Amino acid sequence: MKRFWTDVSVDAAGVVALDGKPVRTPGRVPLALPFPALAEAVADEWRAVEGEIDPRAMPMTGLSNAAIDRIAPDVPAFAASLATFGESDLLCYRAPEPEALVERQAQLWDPLLAWARMRYDVHFEIVHGIMHTRQPQATTARLGEAMAARSAWELAGLSPIVTIGGSLIAALALVERAASADEVWRAVEADEDWQTEQWGRDEVSIAALESRRRDFFAGARFLDLLA
Repeated sequence: MKRFWTDVSVDAAGVVALDGKPVRTPGRVPLALPFPALAEAVADEWRAVEGEIDPRAMPMTGLSNAAIDRIAPDVPAFAASLATFGESDLLCYRAPEPEALVERQAQLWDPLLAWARMRYDVHFEIVHGIMHTRQPQATTARLGEAMAARSAWELAGLSPIVTIGGSLIAALALVERAASADEVWRAVEADEDWQTEQWGRDEVSIAALESRRRDFFAGARFLDLLA
């Protein structure tokens, strides 16, 4: 679709409109955003369109669509799907060697686990290797409750952070402002960064990294705009 509008506006209800007509989600629901900062960010994405619409250049619009169409109809189910990442959280699986990587993981991951232990009063089983180990039922239940308490909008922002990073704990630390987006990104990319330092990257892996980074920080910005 090519740009056909001249004016982009946001009304008092937070509905983004093109030449006075509301933008609609893929589900044909008006794009109504109850957060002023998010509404303006989405409007700015539509203002910035030149020529054809590129959804990749409109992440706030895409995440808003997801919140309305995909998540809001069944918030508990979506929250539960993200909570499953707590059963095999990245931060609980440590490399047995080399020592430099072991130390890096500890430096980046231990503070996040310490925060989660204190915040949720839980215990984590730390695994040295890749063999799956169940976390205590009380731990997964408590983390599940933390996700169930989130709104559809928060879950929309958390979704790329959890799925890209593979860590529910790190994502919760971010949304509760116990860690910054940069700190969480460094933590979840620790293993990838190590591999890059040893072997470098090719064009395909560089493109994949940039795609992950773009989507991860889009989720973080989305969460910030809900304040």
